[in-house]
This record gives sequence, structure tokens and C-alpha cells, in this order.
Amino acid sequence: MSPKYPEGHVFYRKFKHDFPQITHAEGIYLIAADGRRFIDASGGAIVVNIGHGVEEIGRTMLEQVSRVAYVHAEQFTTGVLEEYAAALAEVIPMPDARFFPLTTGSEANEAAIKLARQIQMLRGQSGRHMIVGRWNSYHGITLGTLAIGGRKAARQRFLPMLREMPHIEPPTCYTCPFGQAYPACDLTCARALERLITEYGPETIAAFIVEPVSGAALGATVPPPDYFPTIRAICDKYGVLLIADEVMCGFGRTGRWCAFEHFGFTPDILTLGKGVAGGVFPLSIMAARGSLVEELARAGQDVAHGGTFSHHAVGAAAGLATLRYVQRNRLVEEAARKGEILGRMLHEKLDDLPYIGNVRGVGLMWGVELVADKARRAPFEPGLDVAHRILDAARDLNLMVYPGRGSFDGTRGDVVMIGPPAIITEDELRIVVDLLADSIRNAVQPLLGQPSGA
Repeated sequence: MSPKYPEGHVFYRKFKHDFPQITHAEGIYLIAADGRRFIDASGGAIVVNIGHGVEEIGRTMLEQVSRVAYVHAEQFTTGVLEEYAAALAEVIPMPDARFFPLTTGSEANEAAIKLARQIQMLRGQSGRHMIVGRWNSYHGITLGTLAIGGRKAARQRFLPMLREMPHIEPPTCYTCPFGQAYPACDLTCARALERLITEYGPETIAAFIVEPVSGAALGATVPPPDYFPTIRAICDKYGVLLIADEVMCGFGRTGRWCAFEHFGFTPDILTLGKGVAGGVFPLSIMAARGSLVEELARAGQDVAHGGTFSHHAVGAAAGLATLRYVQRNRLVEEAARKGEILGRMLHEKLDDLPYIGNVRGVGLMWGVELVADKARRAPFEPGLDVAHRILDAARDLNLMVYPGRGSFDGTRGDVVMIGPPAIITEDELRIVVDLLADSIRNAVQPLLGQPSGA
């Protein structure tokens, strides 16, 4: 029987659905029309960092709308935009950073790769047109970002339309694609970048784009501590720009303002999104070292990217209000502190279950990888769609989590991510972990021939 075509006039992302209608939200809760209260343990798609229903941010946005909502970024600026950029410069640890506000993570990453290409051309390196990515990475849904991304399921339908770009394997130590173990591996995954650059020729490579802590495709995978210093050295050796995609993992999510701070390197270009406005406004940012922007200025060139809603006044007001709220309530520090608590709780509750392969994360960004065979670290078959089974089981318990697929080899591998708002309490963290464990049991044990409550 085919799924029923949805009624009404909304073109939903998924036709087969039974979406609860959310009427309001507060703190970590989403409240539905039927009275159910869902714990938003993933902040939507790892977006909501400050909690739902922060009235002061709404008031700030309304005040900005009443003054000026929109001006064309090629013709005007606004005071709130200038103030927001200055405030960002206080917390984003890049040298003389310059901020280019946009709307989505896809758009920010599209701008970043175009800037990298433009900079290389300014340097007389017009042959540098390739952007290296990693397999099982995700950088957006446009054709440009799909080409540099490595999430096979997202790319498959559109492969004939993509300008193919080179990729290397990610640093997934739990299921190492090289069959090695850290640290004896001598960082084969990082050194693969140098092999690729020399194979293609340094004169063809403009940039390397990477998530410092991987998102849903790899479920909060954290690299070894010397991975990024090695990557930074390789990029510098061959004149390759380094782009850090922190759309998901940035802006305090990992317990630092930027995730790259954990790993001892600084990128040339940075992208942020999701948490920069806490979900109240579609806002993303491309940030660049000031020296790169000066290269453009000295050459008399403008950045070769734009957008109708870039540098938006209301977006800047939302972003500035979110930033100040995070600072005032010390939510970056809270993400670090509560992240350690959440990690301990997850390990204590889940590590011994036979279908839990790996629990990993940092700050308030954690992933749980499911396996069919723990001894062999073998994933479930993709047709079982275990991650979404857990999503459904969790929703039955009024818990919202974030599923991911393909963590093992791009097709196989199921992960579930937890990323609650930083305002969550320790008691609420315990409830989340208990409900998550129940959700996993209810979803997975029937697949193994066991009753769900066993």
C-alpha cells in the first residue's frame, strides 16, 4: 500500500509522516497541540543552544523590525550589523576576523569555497580549482556543497550534475577505514591529504574543507589530538587554504566558542550557522582571516559572492542578542561542564549494551553508534533503518533525538545524536539519558528477537 498523499498545501520534506503540531515551546520543551511535551534533546538539528522561547531575543528582533528590517547589502549598512561583527570579533579566535553573514550553512560553505578559489586566483594560482573534502562529511545541500561533501546518500541522485571533487577518508578511529589503530597508525588518515595533494598536483588544489567535530553523517566523531596540527602543516606546506565547517559544532556547542580551539589549529576560513541565532532566525556566517580580505582589497576586488538576504539587519539583531545571552549566562562554559556530565551518563548507561558500539562526543554534542555485532564492530544492514527506528521510539516517549546514517562506510552505519540546549539541568540530562536508553531498547531488541522491554 503506497503512502497517503498528504492533505493540505504544505510541501513537506517527508510525505510519510505524522507530524505533531507544535503550538509553543519553552526551555528544553516543545509543546504540541494535543498537550504532549517533547524534550528537545537534540535542539532540533543540533541548532537550539539557548533554549526555546527566550523572550528578550524576540523583543530585540521586533525592535529592529520597527526601525529597519531590510536594506540591500551592496548599498547600505546598519548599526546593528557593525555592532554584531565587532561582538563576534571578541569571541571568535581568528586573527583580525571579518564576518560575512548569510542565511544557511549551505550558503556559508558555498561562499567559503568561492572565496578560497578567488584568493588562489589573486595569488596567480588560477589552476587551483579543486576543493578537497572528506568522505562521510556534510557541508550542505546545494550542488556546490554536495560536490565537496562526502555523504553518499545525499549525493547519489545528483552525481551527473556535480563537478566532482577529490575526497580523503575521515578520522573514524572506531571503524578505521585503513584497518589500523591509533597511535600506531601514525595518522594515516591525515597523511592521506598530502598523498592526495601530490597525486593531483598542488597547483590544482585550492582548499581543504573539514568539520572539526563531525556532524550527523559521523555522529559527533572527535579526531585524535594531533590530527589537525598535522592537517594544518600539510596545508601550509602546499599553499592550500584550510576551511573549518563549524555550522553544527561551532558557537559554543562543544564547550568552546569554536571547536577548532580543542585541536590546536586556526583555519583560514570558518563557517558558522545553526546556534549563532539559536534557531530564531535563519543565520549563518562565513568568517575569514583579515589578511585574506586585505588581499582582495589591495587587488581592488570585491568578494565574488552575494545574496538577497546577506547582512540582514534583523538577522544581525538576532545574532547579537543570542551572543550576548550566551555570554551573560555563561552558556559556553555550561556546555563544557554539562557535556562532561552528559558523557559520563551516556557511557554508564549505554556502554555495556550489546548493540552499542561507540559513544563519543565533546561538550553538548554526542553521538551513539549502533552495531549488530559488537565484537566485530559490524553495522546493521541499511534497510533496517535503525537510526530512524530509534527516532520513532524516542518520539513515542516524548523525546526528540537526531538520527544519522552511513557512519560505517557511507551507506551502512546508524548513529543517534544528542545535543540539548545548554540551559538543560543535570536532572533533565539524567531523564534524557534514561529515555534514550529505553528508546534504543524498544527499537533494537525486537530486531534481535528480544522483547522491547528486556
